[in-house]
Amino acid sequence: MTPRTSGHPDQVITVILGGGEGNRLFPLTQERAKPAVPIAGKYRLVDIPISLSLNSGIKRIFLLTQYLSSSLHRHVQQSYRFDDFIPRGFIEIVAAQKTREGTSWYQGTADAVRQGLIHFDNHPHEHVLILSGDQLYRMDFREMLDQHVTSGSDITIATLPVDAGSAPSLGILKADGTRRITEFVEKPKDPAVLAKMESKSAMPKGRPFLASMGIYIFNRDALRQCLDGNDGKDFGKNILPAAIQTKKVSAYIHDGYWEDIGTIGAFYRANLDLLAREPKFDFGLGTAPIYTRARFLPGSVVEQ
Repeated sequence: MTPRTSGHPDQVITVILGGGEGNRLFPLTQERAKPAVPIAGKYRLVDIPISLSLNSGIKRIFLLTQYLSSSLHRHVQQSYRFDDFIPRGFIEIVAAQKTREGTSWYQGTADAVRQGLIHFDNHPHEHVLILSGDQLYRMDFREMLDQHVTSGSDITIATLPVDAGSAPSLGILKADGTRRITEFVEKPKDPAVLAKMESKSAMPKGRPFLASMGIYIFNRDALRQCLDGNDGKDFGKNILPAAIQTKKVSAYIHDGYWEDIGTIGAFYRANLDLLAREPKFDFGLGTAPIYTRARFLPGSVVEQ
């Protein structure tokens, strides 16, 4: 079969993973889910994947939630009223639930998507874009989709060149000259394994490793086959290493700003980056702004 030359956003649904407890962000997550944590004054972390999806023309969005989700639900429902400005678009919140069949709460990223398949299948689509709810970056997913379709891949993973200091805390992969992924190791701590995963192809100086950004495009059938044929709970630890053996899995290389807001330290760094004379990230970029609906308390009154 001859691969098509490009993909179309109307053929894609977005799935945002928003159910993690966010233990490493405590106490910011003491009373809210990690994607509901405020950033840059008036935004919430969840605004970023939602806005990037909308700016890429992907208007059908599922948000998977579980832990302390009330404020997250409220923010999304009050901020994104698609009937007003996005025709044929929606954000559907899929909360974890137990059923008579004994389905448990979400046990990991892959398990959350597996339990959500019944909801996704109600909407025609050819590809599934899976995003994290706690990252700060900007990407046009149409470019990633075009590479995915043109290459005839079953799965495409967004990747970022990183240095040796960052590699042990991320999923590290190796790709051949066609960007087909041949190996994937989740958070390699062993120096021997890390040395083996160093990329030999042209990479930015000082950043010889390709790290997974936790952003994936799956063909619809490939996603179901991967989840039905593997009871693993996590994409990085279980699903993707196995898929590399049976599917065509490719790397999309992103070399822009990216920060995983998974720890207090990362949250602090990201906010400082926004205060720089030339910020590394611009929420108000004219062609692709980050949307939100800020809610503030009334101004202070000083009595004489």
